[in-house]
Amino acid sequence: MQMNNFDNCLSFHIASGAFMGRFIRLNEVLNTILKKHQYPESVSAVIAECTVLGAMLSSTLKYEGLFTLQIQGNGPISMVVVDVTSEGKIRACANFDEEHLKQAQALRKKSGEIEEAPHLLEEGHLAFTVDQGPDTELYQGIVDLQGKTLREIALRYFKQSEQIDTDLKLFLHSPQGDSKSWLAGGIMLQKIPVKGGKELSAEEQSEAWNQAKIFLESLQGDEVFDNSLSSEDILHRLYHADSLAINNVKSYQFGCRCSREKLQATLSSFSEAEINELLKDGCITAQCHFCSEEYSFKKGELVKH
Repeated sequence: MQMNNFDNCLSFHIASGAFMGRFIRLNEVLNTILKKHQYPESVSAVIAECTVLGAMLSSTLKYEGLFTLQIQGNGPISMVVVDVTSEGKIRACANFDEEHLKQAQALRKKSGEIEEAPHLLEEGHLAFTVDQGPDTELYQGIVDLQGKTLREIALRYFKQSEQIDTDLKLFLHSPQGDSKSWLAGGIMLQKIPVKGGKELSAEEQSEAWNQAKIFLESLQGDEVFDNSLSSEDILHRLYHADSLAINNVKSYQFGCRCSREKLQATLSSFSEAEINELLKDGCITAQCHFCSEEYSFKKGELVKH
């Protein structure tokens, strides 16, 4: 079934502009990513949740280039990378040890169940990076993997590093029955300085913030993943009485930045001795970690004479 109301992120304001929000739902993007890898279900779940978090966080920033969410841990899943370009193209991949994964699930008696991401990543860190090109300063935020859920880890980052009052909630739906589709969503609120409009007193802002968080917490997965509801419908249900203003809609699609030309240029920079070491049956073959596209080159295509 085509999910017409997915693969986009709505930016909005409530409380007379005092709070900024994002609401995102992903479907086709996730399934395109996951079909290219055929990960175990538990790894697919981590990829899906990280992808929606990465897309949501990137939507709060003004940048021209690449936003990357990267997690490194010492658990069964050792790395997750999600790239989101300013044009809305997303790609993602993970490194994992299948035997380690089975052992960890057996120890916790979680075989066949989807575990929270931190349980499979264990100790490590989560980093957000914004790269706008060679002549710009690289922006990075980092937080350790302390928390029972990915949501808790992200909130710790905002509390410790950004010091912005933030609340967010993530949603995940794995394939059920005949459906082979993954769904993921998220909603986030942040306090911002009020510019124009009705100024709220500190007491009014605190009360409005607490109420906004209560409404955020009330949102359930059944609503988020109901394709008969548009994202506007869902936000209207939550915040129609709170000066809701929807500002922008950003669409997402899968997109990998690999190409035969880029890889050929990289390999051509190697010495002939290095190329000879990589040759197998007269060719060098490489596969993109993100899209699984395979590229093959003969020595004559790489060695400059």
